[in-house]
Amino acid sequence: MIRQDYKAMLNAKSVIREMFTYATERGKEIGYENVFDYSLGNPSVPAPQEFTDAMIEMLQTENPVTLHGYSPTPGIPSVRATIAESLNKRFGMNYTAEHIFMTTGAAGAVAHATRCVTSPGDEVLTFAPYFPEYNHYINQTGAVLKVVPANLVDFQINFEAFEEMLTDKVMAVLINTPNNPTGVAYSSATLQRLAEILEAKQKEYGHDIFIISDEPYREIVFDGADAPYVSKFYDNTLSCYSYSKSLSLPGERIGYVAANPACTDAEYIVGMCGQISRGIGHNCPPSIIQLAVAKTVDLTSDLSVYEKNMNILYDELTRLGFEVVKPGGTFYIFPKALEADAKVFCEKAKKYDLMLVPSDSFGCEGYFRMAYCIGTDKVERSLEALRKFVETEYPNR
Repeated sequence: MIRQDYKAMLNAKSVIREMFTYATERGKEIGYENVFDYSLGNPSVPAPQEFTDAMIEMLQTENPVTLHGYSPTPGIPSVRATIAESLNKRFGMNYTAEHIFMTTGAAGAVAHATRCVTSPGDEVLTFAPYFPEYNHYINQTGAVLKVVPANLVDFQINFEAFEEMLTDKVMAVLINTPNNPTGVAYSSATLQRLAEILEAKQKEYGHDIFIISDEPYREIVFDGADAPYVSKFYDNTLSCYSYSKSLSLPGERIGYVAANPACTDAEYIVGMCGQISRGIGHNCPPSIIQLAVAKTVDLTSDLSVYEKNMNILYDELTRLGFEVVKPGGTFYIFPKALEADAKVFCEKAKKYDLMLVPSDSFGCEGYFRMAYCIGTDKVERSLEALRKFVETEYPNR
């Protein structure tokens, strides 16, 4: 008999992907340029030319066996050393190559990090609103994901609820900053308080509590935002990174786990990740992509379009009467819907060819997410549809 739990998952598909599929089909009818698709967080700017040039140069001059062969399980040593050096220079850390484990994107990083610091039955806390795939990332390790209710004022951490849920069963706290879906970055004050609480609870419970810091949007931070490096605040931090957004390489599936050198048993984390990969088959990302990333490690794509798009949408949404916390980064914005049922709200929006994602699966009812990683021209053209939608469906707002 086939596995019934995975079979059951077929009836609980991602609402984000379902909305994207609908938008694609609608685009076949009216032209995709006329569908204002804010569903999927797929980067809309190209990779830096330097990355493309590095790929071409290696393909033309390097040994094909080296470029296309298996890397060592933890990743190519020179690549790991380059990443460590970059992190140290940027954030004042003291990583070495021995603290870096290469993964297939941030999802692979979270999968490894969680298994390093939890056992089946342990609890992992995360904070609403949160990326819904965390349910699968965590629960399929055998650990149990529990969600702390949202702080609806500013989407920083709801510390009162957090402290109530922080029992001795909790072995890890999974955070995402800057955050998908809100775009909010946890401030220095938030991270300092989080660290102080966890340090006290580690002493009280007599065991480590790790932060698993999911950081794929770390480089997409807007002017004036306070978005510090999490590992600077708390020793027991495993940073999970992806180049999907910073270098616009989502299809290349490349990232890493960086174990804070000051964390408990730091010298074992990378080796443990290697053993974990034997069991989950989530190992050895492409050698050529590792090498190309190392050549462009301190570069990013031109990410400025995301802040421009955010400001256009934020100004129009607030003008139309939406309640919305201004994002400090990412390419997401998370307004409050104009009625209690966000699913109904987003279904109405589809009549105006606006593809908005209801917030229920993010653990926070009554809101919707817009992924504005689309061309600025399309954002500007969508405003007329947004105005018509609001003025027609909610004339008494």
